[in-house]
Amino acid sequence: MPSSERTALITGAAMGIGYAVARRFLAAGYSVAMFDIDNSALARSCEELAPLGSVLPLHGDVAREADAQGAVERTLAWRGRLDVLVNNAGIDLYGIAPEFSLSDWERQIGVNLTGAFLLSKHAIPALRATRGAIVNISSIHALVSYPGCAAYDAAKAGLLALTRALAVDHGPEGIRVNAICPGWVDTPMTRKWLDATDPATLAQVERQHPLGRIGRPEDIAEAVYFLASEEASFITGAFLVVDGGLTAAGK
Repeated sequence: MPSSERTALITGAAMGIGYAVARRFLAAGYSVAMFDIDNSALARSCEELAPLGSVLPLHGDVAREADAQGAVERTLAWRGRLDVLVNNAGIDLYGIAPEFSLSDWERQIGVNLTGAFLLSKHAIPALRATRGAIVNISSIHALVSYPGCAAYDAAKAGLLALTRALAVDHGPEGIRVNAICPGWVDTPMTRKWLDATDPATLAQVERQHPLGRIGRPEDIAEAVYFLASEEASFITGAFLVVDGGLTAAGK
């Protein structure tokens, strides 16, 4: 089937990696439903991307089941089919366990892990019909840990376990489920941290990468598109590390 007849639903699509993923699928001819909690950023992003193809703004919170279900239902009402779900929405809340509130823990797990479960739960019936694909955006934090990241690391590691479980459960139905583990990527979330530190920090971080730079959102978008494509038709239950060699170098 030509890409022009296919539809993708992308969460956390208003900026950063999600925005780049939306752009990549639009460039391939997909119709793209863009789901985000930041309504003003979502409106701006949809306006920017509209010249590239058909976009549908979906405002809501991935951690609320009614919003997740509604996003899938509105996408189906819009285009009548769903071929790809990209669970990208995420937040970063930091702190060591004794100082981390239960509400922050629940919010971190809710957005970064439960949200992917809820979107997948409601999207899978539609993906059965198209023999579609799910791509989850995890993190190298699922594989290695850094100080103050207990909740973030737990959520991202849980996302890999969810990826494997969904792949096993729904592979017989023709649905493939994979994950990307990005490292440092130049996004608003990363810039929030880098801009609050010494200007030399970015150069230091870049030197830790064998490739000599941090990632671009487009680097992740290309990996997502590959895993969703026919070229990856025999890949499921896998995770792809896209980090410029950072974890290979033991950093």
